[in-house]
Amino acid sequence: MPSSTVTDRPTQPLRALRPPGRHAAVPASAGQPRPRPRPRLYAIDGIRLVAALMVAVHHFAGTYRVDQPHNLVWDRPVSDIMPSVFHVAAYGWIGVEIFFVISGFVICMSCWGRGPRQFFVSRVIRLYPAYWFAVAFTTAVLVALPGVWDRLRLREVLLNFTMLQTGSGVQNVDGVYWTLWSELRFYLLFLLVVATGLTYRKVVVFCCVWGAAAMLAPVAEFPLLELVANPEGAWYFIAGLALYLMHRFGQDLLLWGILAMAWLMGQRELGIRIDEVEHVSSWRGSVLIFTVFLLAMVAIALGATDRIRWKWLVTAGSLTYPLYLMHYAAGTTVINRLRDTMDARVLVAAVIAGFLVLSWLVHRFVERPVAGVLKRGLEASFARLRNASAAG
Repeated sequence: MPSSTVTDRPTQPLRALRPPGRHAAVPASAGQPRPRPRPRLYAIDGIRLVAALMVAVHHFAGTYRVDQPHNLVWDRPVSDIMPSVFHVAAYGWIGVEIFFVISGFVICMSCWGRGPRQFFVSRVIRLYPAYWFAVAFTTAVLVALPGVWDRLRLREVLLNFTMLQTGSGVQNVDGVYWTLWSELRFYLLFLLVVATGLTYRKVVVFCCVWGAAAMLAPVAEFPLLELVANPEGAWYFIAGLALYLMHRFGQDLLLWGILAMAWLMGQRELGIRIDEVEHVSSWRGSVLIFTVFLLAMVAIALGATDRIRWKWLVTAGSLTYPLYLMHYAAGTTVINRLRDTMDARVLVAAVIAGFLVLSWLVHRFVERPVAGVLKRGLEASFARLRNASAAG
């Protein structure tokens, strides 16, 4: 899912810091923990790519939809075609929850020391260029190769370019866009904290207040509270925020408590998703995978992976967002057309490889140049707005 460059930017000069031991937090004179210098987190780029591949394999060979007789993708249950792959791919949907945790971590990291204007610009240039291309690309594929997915009306496709279609009750061009609605609500909530200036205390309070709202929303029967609190995704983002505070300031009992609560609430949400949506994986297996991932993130947060500095992971991380946006509807449509031409396992691998290449092309020739244009334009617009306010 969308994220920023995985680089920590301490708000104080490094020479002013006196790093503690590896796992100890040092309180400032006013009781505020001080940030610690950290290198770029290459390991998160790697986990992000693994999560994207998990989701892609799941959609191609592990969903309840593709395991039905006479399904439009494979024409027969995928568990009959490649049973071993199906039993593994059935758990790939957990990649989405992994994305949410990483998003909480990286958004908090990228916003530290920035104001709301910088936060807004960074989110626009990160989210929209690849998304606009994905909407156009997927629509073109569904027009050219009909029969697997219903094509939306032009007015609905156009609304999809705003990324606000879910809030308007309009279908997504591609079903995977549902996660963007959760991301957008998280960004809007976190913007309130960014506007006041991020501190350890404010982020902790935000986690506690948001967690309480997410806990109360399902029983409150108040639609607006449920919309804002986002109980289905809140605890994953909160876990990411707590992990980043561990990374930046060191561990303490309060942060471990927030992370433990996020795990407990998250395992419940995993079970609900299995019962209501997925229907193909066990709760125990899903919780085990999610727990292993959280432990890996704890290791990253506490510095255990700081020695991993493989440059290719940066490129790998940059492919994940375009890959996630483009693979599902277009990929299953391609499989529908080619399913009788080669071994099913080879076909899945080939389609994923093709989308990885396409994702690199989108990143290189769409995301980067369009993001540059958008950034310059938005910064000029905000400068003009400031000047107009001063003159007025």
